[in-house]
Amino acid sequence: MDILHLVDRLEELFNQSRQVWFTHSVLVDEDRLIDIIDQMRATIPEEIRKAQQLLAQRDRILAQAQEEANRIVQLAREKAEQMVERDAITQAAQARAEQIISQARLEADMTRREADEYVLETLTRLETELERLLNQVRNGIRTLQSDRYPTPPSPPPPQ
Repeated sequence: MDILHLVDRLEELFNQSRQVWFTHSVLVDEDRLIDIIDQMRATIPEEIRKAQQLLAQRDRILAQAQEEANRIVQLAREKAEQMVERDAITQAAQARAEQIISQARLEADMTRREADEYVLETLTRLETELERLLNQVRNGIRTLQSDRYPTPPSPPPPQ
């Protein structure tokens, strides 16, 4: 039986009771009053037990909800940290790649300059050597021509 129903019956008993003249007292049917009180005594522990069960169930649901909320927050934090780390790693890799490309360009320019200097130096030496050889060839030709075709003696000067 519901405790509120028993309270309503108790109130009804009070309203049906007779008032004692010139006092604030009423005459109540003792048997009916004791019957309602006994029913209340039997019902109250059951109502308290139900209320305690509801409170325990509420506490359990709240604890589960709190655990789930904590788990979701932790997952969100981990995800955010991963994204930040990934972004930081990407930025670091990009900066490193740009640094490597810049260094490679500098090294390529330096290698090109060194190669140009080497080629210029080699060609200059070759030119010098070729000129020396050309002079030797010309001298050899002149020598051979003078041996083969001696120059006639010059006529004596007129007198």
